Amino acid sequence: MVVEFQRYGLAPFRLLTGCLQLLGATGLLIGLLASPAIGLIASAGLSLQMLLGFCVRLRIRDNVGQCLPSFIYMWINAGLALEFLSRNP
Repeated sequence: MVVEFQRYGLAPFRLLTGCLQLLGATGLLIGLLASPAIGLIASAGLSLQMLLGFCVRLRIRDNVGQCLPSFIYMWINAGLALEFLSRNP
């Protein structure tokens, strides 16, 4: 991942990105087990992060195979956000 972030031109943001992903995953677990509101925030945040990752991949002209995972994860997290939204009273 160090080399990939250098290739993206985003090396200074590697640690922040990793921490946000771990927080997002933790938020998803908390959302599933206890608080849909936290799950909603976490899934929306991860969806936004994956959208930005997809845009970076497009900007550096990666091929479709390299762009597709971030696009798919974006939609999975968006679906989770909608599910958490429907659970929120």
